[in-house]
Amino acid sequence: MADTLVRATPARADDRRRRARGGPTPPARRHAPGYLLVLPAVAVLLLGLGYPVYWQVVTSLQEYGLAQQFGQPPRFVGLENYAEIFSRDEVWAVVVRSLLFCLVNAVATVAIGVALALLMRAVRPWARVTLQITLLLAWAMPMVAAVTVWRWLFDWRTGVINWLLVRLGFEGYAGHNWLAQPLSFFFVATVIIVWMSVPFVALSVYAGLTQVPEEVLEAVRIDGASAWQTLRHILLPMVRPVLAIVFLLQIIWDLRVFAQIRLLQDSGAPVSETNLLGNFIFELGIGRQDFAGAAAVSILVLLLTVLLSWPYVRSLMKELS
Repeated sequence: MADTLVRATPARADDRRRRARGGPTPPARRHAPGYLLVLPAVAVLLLGLGYPVYWQVVTSLQEYGLAQQFGQPPRFVGLENYAEIFSRDEVWAVVVRSLLFCLVNAVATVAIGVALALLMRAVRPWARVTLQITLLLAWAMPMVAAVTVWRWLFDWRTGVINWLLVRLGFEGYAGHNWLAQPLSFFFVATVIIVWMSVPFVALSVYAGLTQVPEEVLEAVRIDGASAWQTLRHILLPMVRPVLAIVFLLQIIWDLRVFAQIRLLQDSGAPVSETNLLGNFIFELGIGRQDFAGAAAVSILVLLLTVLLSWPYVRSLMKELS
């Protein structure tokens, strides 16, 4: 014990001398106030997110149906719910369908958003402001109202899309029901979701483009670089962090799509062939009263989200290290 005190005393003395000389504070002590200030927010966040996830895991390990909703004690069944749910072919069909839909929508949204951001950077100020106001209005439109308008546009009886295609010479689209077949159904859903998501991507990427130093672009122009070379080697690499975060957010949001698909299904679409993961969970829990099965699929969605987000998280960890 005495040896420990003897060894520790010079270290404390060095700290006192360092502070007396005005030397740098050790990193652990320097960051301690910041950690203490952040701790309450982190605790609330963990509680708000952790408890629902914990309850989902517990429910997925029990026999939990309509009887349990009326007071019957749930019975612990372990992994039986997972084995029963994931042995169904329809579950894996929904998983594959959801992943494809998610990736197609995310790529299309980011591509169109980047194109609009570059357009805003290239046009005159009045055109830029007009485009920004248009994007903000589209983004601010309530989701149910937006889906309703698009349903009217694609209506098989009085829709503008069919009328326009017939006028252009595509007679086969007279009375065409876009929501009756899965492929055309998901085309309409993609149009709606991309239309609602593009404003966020476009405005975020444009904000990143405004941070590119004008001196760098002027030097590139003097060196004789083409517009494509400037875009590929200067602009896109400099806004890569913005592109990474908006692409990650789009993947997360598109994987959890529910309301748009549900509203389109109400127009007569084949539900079993157009369900995504969110709609399938709703059908299990509300339609079939299989709350344990719905919880098991919810855990799968959480794992898929973590898996798809992991490359970005790993890159952040590398930067921090």
